[in-house]
Amino acid sequence: MTRCHDVLGIGFGPANLALAIALEEEGYDLDVRFLEARPGPSWQSAMMLDGSDIQNHPVRDLVSLRNPRSRYSFINYLFENGWLIEHLNVPMEFPLRKEYAQYVTWAADHFSRLVDYGVEVIGIALDRDTDGRPQYTVTTSTGETLLARSLVMGTGRTPFIPEPFNAVDSPRVFHLTRYLPALQQLEESGVVRQDERSPRAVTVIGGSQSAVELTLDLARRFPRAKVNTLVRSLTLREKDASPFSEEGYFPGFTDYYYHAPRERKEVIDSFTRLTNYSSADGDVLRELYRLIYEQRLDGDQRVFVRGSRQVRGLDVRETGVRLSVEELNTGEFEEYESDFVVLATGFRDLGPAAHQEHVPALMREIADDFAFDSHGHLAVGPDYEVQSKHPDTPALFLNGLCESSHGIGDAGSFSLLSLRAGTIADSLRKRLP
Repeated sequence: MTRCHDVLGIGFGPANLALAIALEEEGYDLDVRFLEARPGPSWQSAMMLDGSDIQNHPVRDLVSLRNPRSRYSFINYLFENGWLIEHLNVPMEFPLRKEYAQYVTWAADHFSRLVDYGVEVIGIALDRDTDGRPQYTVTTSTGETLLARSLVMGTGRTPFIPEPFNAVDSPRVFHLTRYLPALQQLEESGVVRQDERSPRAVTVIGGSQSAVELTLDLARRFPRAKVNTLVRSLTLREKDASPFSEEGYFPGFTDYYYHAPRERKEVIDSFTRLTNYSSADGDVLRELYRLIYEQRLDGDQRVFVRGSRQVRGLDVRETGVRLSVEELNTGEFEEYESDFVVLATGFRDLGPAAHQEHVPALMREIADDFAFDSHGHLAVGPDYEVQSKHPDTPALFLNGLCESSHGIGDAGSFSLLSLRAGTIADSLRKRLP
């Protein structure tokens, strides 16, 4: 007889890792198993750029806001690994991204007994056991079929690939989530060589923190290449780091946002967006501006930020990519030649708009069993449980996918991750007697 798990977690990134920690520390005696498509624990492995840092206070880690005495805190990680004193002496406001990634891996290693790595979920169905009780049936890439009384989806959001790039299948055009592996692939295939002849030019699409970091990394990695960063807005913008705006990442604000009507949510979104999207930290903006200024002084500018630009067409050939770009304020068109194009275009939110996802990809086969509000958004409760149409539908929680219902604090950052995990853990305990 196939074993039926109390909880099946899909994905084991920081969101579901924080849930595993919460379930252990709160003493909830549940049969839990996690499935992770990656071969091992990692966090943002494709963006481990030299010198890049995280954008949240390090104490907003996997656990500290929920349990500041936890052994799984970032501070305790530094202490147990002999880095605490040296870390406190580093003249940086935020930790290096690679250091935080090592922290995530360290914490995940404590829960390896609960995780099946290298296993991708390929299907989810709702059915009933021999006693007529509803359950989830999950099929995996290994051919295994798993049963569960509840699901927690912590898969992260789908990369957003805008037109006309969404019609292209080429190693020369790739999203930032594949950045380092894609560069390695280009080098191994001989498309890119780190010499004075190759690459000749590269293009970054987007105006986010990642776009700026990628621009700087490409300028360092390929110092003779021309780097064009194309931004749809007027130019690059600094992130709104006002402490008043940052209260959007308070749990009280999440509750306030949740109860606001949809029309007001959209107004709030337009204000809070610059705290996390389509903007960059001041330090990297200043570094990039200094670089461009110095290149101009030397009469050898190779890095360019071009605002009000929209890519309207592209032609991928054996020798590179040709972009047809509109200057939005003049209507004039420009042509850009590039050896490869990096898309720093963000991720798809949940919602009814064309650029959004109606439901998370793995929910598509069971979406009809769940409710949507009058605006077409998936109906999610304050505890992150998706509202079902039928009272006996097993619980399904979204861990880190609820920005449309819970606001900017659920935007994929660490900011409220540990508190959300605690909320989901407590709801699982109540839902699974």
